[in-house]
Amino acid sequence: QVHLVESGGGLVQSGGSLRLSCAASGSTLENYAIGWFRQAPGKAREGVSCISSSDGSTSYADSVKGRFTITRDNAKNTVYLQMNSLKPEDTAVYYCAASQVDRITTVQTMCLMKGVFFDWGQGTQVTVSS
Repeated sequence: QVHLVESGGGLVQSGGSLRLSCAASGSTLENYAIGWFRQAPGKAREGVSCISSSDGSTSYADSVKGRFTITRDNAKNTVYLQMNSLKPEDTAVYYCAASQVDRITTVQTMCLMKGVFFDWGQGTQVTVSS
């Protein structure tokens, strides 16, 4: 199993940027698709963005399209989430998790299924002030 650790969260003003990192250990990250999810207080955890293990295909929630970019650096065993033009509604704890379901479905479909992800990290807090 892969062990994931998120970092890069913080407090930023509306319109600002942050880059989150999801660092893997215990296994080679290139074997896994990675998803970023977030959970705001009182709300369900939702998918934000995913990237496949094979061809780097990506998927984004409508709420972050055009503002967030997911990338992976297999040499560094790390997946990044670049977040630009941040809004107060982006405030949440952000988690990354691994999956291998992209081998049998599209990354878009996989990103909608929280249940197929495992090895969730501990999360990193992102707070966007207005």
